[in-house]
Amino acid sequence: MKGKIAFEEHMAIEDTLQDAKIFAGESGQWDEFAEEILDLDEHRLATMDRAGIQMAILSLNAPAIQAILDRDEAVETSEKANDRMAAAVTAHPDRYAALAALPMQDPKTAGEELKRCVNELGFKGALVNGFTQRDVADSAFYYDIPGYRDFWQVVSDLDVPFYLHPRMQIPERCEIYDGHPWLKSSPWGFAVETSTHALRLCGSGLFDDFPNLRIIVGHQGEGIPFGLWRMDARMRFSPRGYCGKRPLGDYFREHFHVTTSGNYNDAAFRCTIDTLGTEQLYFCSDYPFERMEDASEWFDNTDVITEEQRQQIGRANAIKLFGLDL
Repeated sequence: MKGKIAFEEHMAIEDTLQDAKIFAGESGQWDEFAEEILDLDEHRLATMDRAGIQMAILSLNAPAIQAILDRDEAVETSEKANDRMAAAVTAHPDRYAALAALPMQDPKTAGEELKRCVNELGFKGALVNGFTQRDVADSAFYYDIPGYRDFWQVVSDLDVPFYLHPRMQIPERCEIYDGHPWLKSSPWGFAVETSTHALRLCGSGLFDDFPNLRIIVGHQGEGIPFGLWRMDARMRFSPRGYCGKRPLGDYFREHFHVTTSGNYNDAAFRCTIDTLGTEQLYFCSDYPFERMEDASEWFDNTDVITEEQRQQIGRANAIKLFGLDL
């Protein structure tokens, strides 16, 4: 399929490049990987062309801003990353758009940076790499807590999507993975961390306060579509601390949008479609941590969907979600 739109497509600046090294594969691949994630010109555009991707909506690599303990450094680095993405969009306006990196260490400043990115730079929303650390290494701030309500007010007022992207849990909070460090990262821990954060948002009353919020998660929903029926079934018996006014599944189905990034599997695809339908489902690749060609080879040929649905998931849904002029 030609003309696809993808928006879990990562870039880095020199300040955040080393954060990507742990995910780059074998050590001998690092130089090539570093070139790919830093490049926003000919190499990336040629790769997009081979994969049939018309537009990539850029975002900063993980954990990047969310792992910076100092507030001022987080603000400075997010501004630098956003300005770099803005320059790429200016250079290639028909191929790139961008999602803002935000210094969530300070919710008010994060809201101001989001306003700058959307209103002045033309960004299409935000992508934040999971929980934020602040001041001390052993810290983790999740965005369902009351201190972030003013930030969510800004997101609601701007009416732009918010991509909740994974990151690994910090070493001080990883006892369950002791002896099995491979579990902490993308094979398992990414989905555990991100799905739990997403469910916290559902159970916090956030969507009752801001009914127009749209949250994006990747990797076919981080396992939530598979488990959603059981969650709702068991919530009838153990709702302690649940602040939502409606069943959890109602919030997920209404407010969450799901991409295929890095999960090119027909069984997962069927489950996600059965749970959400096709109107909130999107093609993405997760480049350069995954290959655009692999994502497209699977998506362009899977028989789980019709050709009409392929156009919808691969292109039309993203145009609607981000208000793209294509």
